[in-house]
Amino acid sequence: MTEKALFQARADILASALEARKQEVMHYQINIDNYTLALERIALLNPDERAELSDFADQLRGLLASEKLEQKKSLIMLEVLKAQVEPA
Repeated sequence: MTEKALFQARADILASALEARKQEVMHYQINIDNYTLALERIALLNPDERAELSDFADQLRGLLASEKLEQKKSLIMLEVLKAQVEPA
């Protein structure tokens, strides 16, 4: 494989990885939004219903924290990929 072909293959792989990482960040954001909205809805329920769903709300809070952390990691990797695809 020529040097030019290797450079193009690398550029193609980086572009593909960049697009995949953007999608990953978006998926995390969708989950963050869903969990946040679900917790807000639970908070509006009457006390008996809130109590009944307290374990579920706890699960949602854990999932929300996890998604936020994973999104931060993905954002770091997204920036790394952008720096390689779009050099200054």
